[in-house]
Amino acid sequence: MSEFVRTRNSYDGKEKSKRRYPPLPEALEVGTYDNHTHLEIADGDEPLSVEQHVDLMHQTNMLGAVQVGVTLESSRFSAGIAASEPMLLAAVAIHPNEAPLYESITQLDDAISEIAALAKLPRVRAIGETGLDYFRTEGEPKIAMQTHSFEQHIAIAKELDLALQIHDRDAHADVVATLLRVGAPERTVFHCYSGDLELAAICKENGWFLSFAGNVTFKKNQHLRDSLLAVDPSQLLIETDAPFLTPEPLRGRPNAPYLIPHTLRFMASLMGWSPTELAIQLNKNTEDVYGSWAEGLG
Repeated sequence: MSEFVRTRNSYDGKEKSKRRYPPLPEALEVGTYDNHTHLEIADGDEPLSVEQHVDLMHQTNMLGAVQVGVTLESSRFSAGIAASEPMLLAAVAIHPNEAPLYESITQLDDAISEIAALAKLPRVRAIGETGLDYFRTEGEPKIAMQTHSFEQHIAIAKELDLALQIHDRDAHADVVATLLRVGAPERTVFHCYSGDLELAAICKENGWFLSFAGNVTFKKNQHLRDSLLAVDPSQLLIETDAPFLTPEPLRGRPNAPYLIPHTLRFMASLMGWSPTELAIQLNKNTEDVYGSWAEGLG
């Protein structure tokens, strides 16, 4: 097993958290999947190993998770760990905020070529996270690098018939325009959905998936709750984006896949469904997007 680990501040510019992971929630009667997590990012007073994450997932009746790469190194880690851990599948990509850090398009393309090679491994089921981020990236040259990277990742997903996990931050219009211009993969997921009803309507029309994280529970995010209710339940996914976006009432503490039950129960209550009904729907949706967790093990 790879020992590659990143600290939280290597990803988002913040100081490493000094907090403890929350206690186990009540286990789900019908387990489900976390379709976007970053288990290699160390967080909290006592960071968890992949083995500890997996053990806690079992204790809350989780069925699996998609471990997501954002750099070449973390993509290699994700593909490698998924090859031997039955609870994990992998997604690989160069994050949109990483793309402008390359010195040239040629160097970026070389990195994306390695992403394409990793994507051919049987336990790699998605290209992501890729997309556009105008929150942290400014200036036309950097945005051009992001756009080029996004388009190349879309092409890989379509060529290999893989799902696409989109990172979309303050860039809704251009993300949609790019997808419509070059053609979206058959299974396109808006990871950590951040849009409003207008974007939800576009996703609904095009059959794109909306993946909701713990921030759907935050009081200020009524637009996320409105969007969740506006699309067909067959388009819904759930994720942690761990160690980020821990749901209420645990906000501010490190997040992990075993905490999915908090978000799932919140979503079910909002929809007027039972947690079991929602878990069954989410499981069908997740397996439609990524396939079976039982296949492709070495």
